[in-house]
Amino acid sequence: MSITALDFERCYRAVSARDSRFDGQFYTAVRTTGIYCRPSCPAITPKRTNVTFLPTAAAAQQAGYRACRRCLPDAAPGSPLWNTRADLAARAMRLIGDGVVERGGVPALAAALGYSQRQLTRVLTTELGAGPLALARAHRAHTARLLIQTTAMSMSDIAFAAGFASIRQFNDTVREVFAVSPSTMRTEAQRTAGRPAAVNGTLCLRLPYRAPLDRDWLDWFLSAHVAPGLELWQTSSDGENHYLRNIRTPHGHAGVRLAVRPGYVHAELTLRDMRDLAPTVARVRHLLDLDADPVAIDEALNRSDEDTGAPPGPGTRFDPGIRVPGSVDGPELLLRTMIGQQISVAAANTHTARLVAALGEPVDGPVSRLFPTSAVIAERGAEVLTGPAQRIRSITAAAAALASGDLVLHQGRTAAELRRDLLALDGIGPWTADYVTMRLLADPDIMLHTDLVIRRGAVRHGIELTDTTRWSPWRSYLCMHLWRTELRTRTESRASATLTTDSDAKASTD
Repeated sequence: MSITALDFERCYRAVSARDSRFDGQFYTAVRTTGIYCRPSCPAITPKRTNVTFLPTAAAAQQAGYRACRRCLPDAAPGSPLWNTRADLAARAMRLIGDGVVERGGVPALAAALGYSQRQLTRVLTTELGAGPLALARAHRAHTARLLIQTTAMSMSDIAFAAGFASIRQFNDTVREVFAVSPSTMRTEAQRTAGRPAAVNGTLCLRLPYRAPLDRDWLDWFLSAHVAPGLELWQTSSDGENHYLRNIRTPHGHAGVRLAVRPGYVHAELTLRDMRDLAPTVARVRHLLDLDADPVAIDEALNRSDEDTGAPPGPGTRFDPGIRVPGSVDGPELLLRTMIGQQISVAAANTHTARLVAALGEPVDGPVSRLFPTSAVIAERGAEVLTGPAQRIRSITAAAAALASGDLVLHQGRTAAELRRDLLALDGIGPWTADYVTMRLLADPDIMLHTDLVIRRGAVRHGIELTDTTRWSPWRSYLCMHLWRTELRTRTESRASATLTTDSDAKASTD
């Protein structure tokens, strides 16, 4: 959504209704106050003549506006556009959120996207109202606010952890964006919260999402794919489910504990290097698909057929708020998917756990290992992996391609290019290529048409999977619905059955 593409009337109606669904999709800049807000800000709705709508917080900051201290626009869920769009601007935003600019500057971002720095800056400025440096600066300001308000770290440590080049730059940015000094921001936060939210090096954050959210589906997906040693699924005494795992991060690793609650995900992050806060949060949000717009998706999938007036199936409507789980690490996603080919979910978890126990790096915490690096799996994977020799060779060859850089997996890639590169590898068929592309890129419009569970679900609901016009651009979400309903039917009809989504799925063309 470029600056010129923003529909003023539609945006103003959303602001007038304080519609939280649009938080993060655009920002309201008020000329008379010099502040910018999220659409759901509880303040009095400004007059039409006094507002401008901008697609990013960076664009508002670039224009000289400061963030509203009442609605905290930087804390809104991310825009779903960065997943539904596959253009250069959207792919750049995904990589900026992962901290590429902080780690390697604009040259690294441009190289990852395959564009010159000048061309990249021109496109982002035109589409998003700010260049890559300004967009990265907005992310740094958000990270700085989190660290100021939730930790007892010194301001100098926060400055460098958030990615600022100097303490002066940090101070200037915080004052410009939030209209207060860092020390004042901390004092106000402590007065409100009573104490920092960081305890023994662990940050406790609330990650917002757009309601509704189907917690049962996320709970099943995460719990069913837990690989012991790498992940852990716990239910607390009060009945709340917790998902724990370790994530390999740019500067080390992080431990995460997640619990889905009404309106937000409670995230406890144990970081070995505070510079990894922003990428870790981005990866957790990606894993749980927290930036989706479920209302728009549900309305599209449940709308009546234009020709017949019938709902999408014999008397059936899909449950609201389903998500397409993403990933926290591209190489891990690919290699675990290949390990699980032609076997059940439980068996795949066992094989993955064995690999992690033998080759994973040991770490402190309730979860004891990191997923092995691609280089280690390429070198020693054949010693640990069991099963058909051809599959083992395919897995170690894919790991070698990842380790050498011949295969690159990151969110800045296009779906077509990624799928092409995956299919070029031995042992990867259309299902695996599509599944990895869907989860790695959060692509909303991939149809796993060879998946047997999805095909059976489609027959049950009278859905034609080849009807691209009817289901685009939400075919990935349709797949999740069909998986869910078919598995639920199996469970209801055979209570003792084991859910084997991937087992049936991979009994197809792969």
